[in-house]
Amino acid sequence: MLVKAEAKFIRQSPPKVRQVIGLIRNKDAVVALAILSNLNKRPKDYLLKILKQAIANAKAKGFSEDKLYVSRAICNVGPTWKRFKARAFGRATLIKKRTSHIRLELDLKGK
Repeated sequence: MLVKAEAKFIRQSPPKVRQVIGLIRNKDAVVALAILSNLNKRPKDYLLKILKQAIANAKAKGFSEDKLYVSRAICNVGPTWKRFKARAFGRATLIKKRTSHIRLELDLKGK
């Protein structure tokens, strides 16, 4: 782990985020940026922001983005927001709005 970036309490369910994370895991940072830029899934906006943040952290430490790859990409379960939806006969149903904690780690290629 050379540099890391994370975002917490992202309003997107973890399984949907993990689906997109699988596409960029163990890819070069530049390739991962290209993949996310051309993807048509909602979690890509969050992941693109986190990946750019991690690349900026690496540049601040003096590393070139051409030599970086996504060494670790994790999506953990965040807290669940519980809401109620009115149903027939005066009842209510629980709606769970799930959140995610996303963490990306970049490392040097061929280390």
